[in-house]
Amino acid sequence: MRRLSAHERALWARVAASVKPLPGKRAPEVPAVAVSATPAPTPAKAAPKPAPARPAAKAPPSAKPKPHPLGAPLDGTWDRQISRGRLSPDRVIDLHGHTVVDAHATLSSAILANDGTRVILVVTGKGRPDRPARIRAELMHWLERPDLRPHVASLRAAHPRHGGGGAFYVILRRAK
Repeated sequence: MRRLSAHERALWARVAASVKPLPGKRAPEVPAVAVSATPAPTPAKAAPKPAPARPAAKAPPSAKPKPHPLGAPLDGTWDRQISRGRLSPDRVIDLHGHTVVDAHATLSSAILANDGTRVILVVTGKGRPDRPARIRAELMHWLERPDLRPHVASLRAAHPRHGGGGAFYVILRRAK
């Protein structure tokens, strides 16, 4: 453990003198130390070389801001309803047994229907180790396509009562 320098002791004495002791306690005696106004010089160390200046990163020019990812935050009410199992979907689309092309067409027509639907429960299935769920793997890609992305507000994993890991809630934007 290192000892305090004369300057550090003087600083400590000034701090200790400014503190009001607790009731029933008396302030400890601090020896007075005469110190000059400037701190004692410390041994000089070799100054580190400044790092080479990095060129400023330029943001790529873009006409429009990028849309939020499908996991973008929603109002906290949505996440609470989902976690408690209280969200009731307006439409359920079960894609079990569909081909990838047929599943994409079914999902697209449901999203583009513009019939006031706000929450679509899409059941894709979990897949198996010997047969992975291709529709589940493609779902995010489909929703990011330019024709569907403007209609989708968010994608959330479904509550266990609605299929858990094998289903998703597709939350659509309000129709304008």
